[in-house]
Amino acid sequence: MINAHIQVIKNGLMRHAKILGAIVVLLWVIELVDTLSGHQLDLYGVQPRSLIGLRNILFAPFLHRSFWHLLANTIPFLLLGWFVMLRSVYEFFYVSVIAALVSGLGAWLFGAAHTIHLGISGVIFGYMGFLLLRSYFEQSAQALVLAVVAFFLFGGTLWGVLPLQPDISWLGHLFGFIGGGLAAYRLTGGQRSWPRINRRYKYIDAR
Repeated sequence: MINAHIQVIKNGLMRHAKILGAIVVLLWVIELVDTLSGHQLDLYGVQPRSLIGLRNILFAPFLHRSFWHLLANTIPFLLLGWFVMLRSVYEFFYVSVIAALVSGLGAWLFGAAHTIHLGISGVIFGYMGFLLLRSYFEQSAQALVLAVVAFFLFGGTLWGVLPLQPDISWLGHLFGFIGGGLAAYRLTGGQRSWPRINRRYKYIDAR
């Protein structure tokens, strides 16, 4: 029985590693192609308030300005993405999609003209928002532990939601975080943190 349980855990971890590893390999292959093409693919980033920029919301998370940019995103993507995936693979993909869409839409609506926003950091901030807000909504031991560990490891990056550094898409970070919070609200029901009030009702049969 114990061996079977261990095997289930092992199979789950292997599945997580394959999914995250495949995504990271895809990101690095795309960046290699982008570099060899003279960064022509970067034009598929989010271009604020342009029709083609709206379409590019779907592509922007897979593009990066350089290998250093991608390297800086790889480790937090793997760790925070895995924290999200621990509950279920479905939640990982759900949060990833919502964070990417909200992050891209926020940059598209409010970004400065003649700029291009790209990178998976908006999704990463979405993971952080999801983990922190899920612990608030859900109030379970697992959610709280994951939130504390995530904040301990990457809490300093939350300054990235403010316009403190030039050439950094703080709007993508901010709206990615918001997207993660929205995903947490949606997946938990968003009401579990509030105390439940038990009321006694007298039922009257209307006849």
